[in-house]
Amino acid sequence: MGGVNGSAVAGLIVEVVLTFIFVLAILGVTSKKANHGSFAGLVIGLTLVLVHILGIGLTGTSVNPARSIGPAVVAAIAGNADPIKCLWVFIVAPMIGAALAAICYKGLEKE
Repeated sequence: MGGVNGSAVAGLIVEVVLTFIFVLAILGVTSKKANHGSFAGLVIGLTLVLVHILGIGLTGTSVNPARSIGPAVVAAIAGNADPIKCLWVFIVAPMIGAALAAICYKGLEKE
């Protein structure tokens, strides 16, 4: 985890926040109440770009466990076990971030 100096806690926080932003945008733009129509894909795509711009220098930005598991396994097969050691951050953080976004969105949707 490059820009966070190898700190798992800092990496966890970055990934939770980035996933939260991404999932909250997805939930908001795909809501039937909001009726955003054909702009949903554009908003989701631009939010993903923003999340990567913010986080790529810090953790490499995952926000999707599947995106991290493959490269970690390939690196381990090639003899580099470091990515596998910190893989838990890229699995746990998106789950926490997504759950927090869902809870937050549920509260915002009531209004």
